[in-house]
Amino acid sequence: MTKKQRALEIIDRLKKEYPDADCTLDYDQAWKLLISVRLAAQCTDARVNQIVPKLFEKYPSVEALAEAEVADIEEIVRPCGLGKSKARDISACMKMLRDEFGGNVPKDFNALLKLPGVGRKSANLIMGDVFGEPAIVTDTHCIRLVNRMGLVDGIKEPKKVEMELWKIIPPEEGSDFCHRLVWHGREVCTARTQPYCDKCCLNDICKKRI
Repeated sequence: MTKKQRALEIIDRLKKEYPDADCTLDYDQAWKLLISVRLAAQCTDARVNQIVPKLFEKYPSVEALAEAEVADIEEIVRPCGLGKSKARDISACMKMLRDEFGGNVPKDFNALLKLPGVGRKSANLIMGDVFGEPAIVTDTHCIRLVNRMGLVDGIKEPKKVEMELWKIIPPEEGSDFCHRLVWHGREVCTARTQPYCDKCCLNDICKKRI
């Protein structure tokens, strides 16, 4: 079985296992997802979802956050960890959206990368979830699982993993595939406990299992 064949089979099985898998960050506007994904660095999505309602209630628009004091943003987002740097990035990012993009999140990957605090993972998430464009989000679940499954070989650097996956994952499948990896990584192919290989829908084709 080639890597591409293995990838297509994994995609098919995970679709059946997690038909409704989607982004685990709560949002209803693109700029809110941009903030939530920044806060999710070294923090759980569940914690972020608990914190952001207070932030968005106090600052209900890009313009409001752009005008907010960094210290006031930090006070709210501190429970997500790395409060100073995250608040600083959020403030600078909202100012750039206001001043350069008319308050809108740009539908351009390279433009997204110019926003403070936005890396390839965040930009891919926005492109896939907000704009429906081909995207591969190499978060910790993705990197762990695709190495275990044998889709990449001992590669841990996010960009390199992303580039390898682009070779074998159909573009239209990338975004949903990565969401399903998150769900599978939390429920079955876990990081902090022994993976539950006995109940894994991939256990007969997974390299780690073999």
